Amino acid sequence: MRALLVVNPAATTTSARTRDVLIHALASDLKLEVATTEYRGHARDLGRQAVQRGEIELVIVLGGDGTVNEVVNGLLHAGPAPDALPRLAVVPGGSTNVFARALGLPNDAVEATGALLDALNSGGERTVGLGLAAGTPGTEDAEVPPRWFTFCAGLGFDAGVVGRVEQKREGGRRSTHALYVRQVVRQFLGDPYRRHGTITLRRPGEKPVEELALSIVCNTAPWTYLGNRPVYAAPRASFDTALDVLGLTRLTPSAVTRYGTQLLTSSPDRGPHGKHAVSLHDLTDFTLESQVPLPFQMDGDHLGLRTSVTFTGVRRALRVIV
Repeated sequence: MRALLVVNPAATTTSARTRDVLIHALASDLKLEVATTEYRGHARDLGRQAVQRGEIELVIVLGGDGTVNEVVNGLLHAGPAPDALPRLAVVPGGSTNVFARALGLPNDAVEATGALLDALNSGGERTVGLGLAAGTPGTEDAEVPPRWFTFCAGLGFDAGVVGRVEQKREGGRRSTHALYVRQVVRQFLGDPYRRHGTITLRRPGEKPVEELALSIVCNTAPWTYLGNRPVYAAPRASFDTALDVLGLTRLTPSAVTRYGTQLLTSSPDRGPHGKHAVSLHDLTDFTLESQVPLPFQMDGDHLGLRTSVTFTGVRRALRVIV
């Protein structure tokens, strides 16, 4: 099988020596080409070029969720072809690796490489659904191009936290769970819309859900990880269904304490719940719109401010080696 390995040299949990070992192991079973990313968006370009060449049968990503997201958007730059979905494999190299771990892959790069080689030898493969987000026609965000996400997106509070973390990382800070916790506190203290939400969720043929202060869109469960602890914002979310949404209408100190505790103790059977929590399952088409510009993130990548984003859940978008 002819494969392209896309390597992010800045991946936080792999060294140059480890990458060399993994490349050697993969090359023993595959006709392997290796490309190292050199700039933001390079992984997307490499994925698109792999599809356009037509001779690459598999693209492997060695990196974190951001690199995976870029490659996926390159592979699907023209949309999923029902009779020839692109094929992807992931070797986790980031700090969290939500997509890879949600697929059941080991979080260790060496172990994941062994699992990948076993899956290739046994023909292990599954088709997964993805989310697609785009600017809403008729709004000031109408020209924002569509972008795929693999596990989550968010408009509002959680995206603000992601943006704060990215600023710290650009300043040289390491991505740690303590860093995230500190930025959650700072976002809470500095968010002017946490008491009176500005977000409205609209679905065709349904009554709007209004005054959301937080909106998290999930394509799978768990939503994220704190170390080895999975966190479930939408426990019923799945790669086999469309999209799930968790919304909160209040982020007062008592509400944050209650729902934060529920998130930390969440499980595949129970997520956040209560009179200020809104949980929606298996949504194919919906729009999140805000009265004011709010931070927006996809797969942990802060994408700036948005006032309206339209989401589509695509149930069959990608083939993944597992």
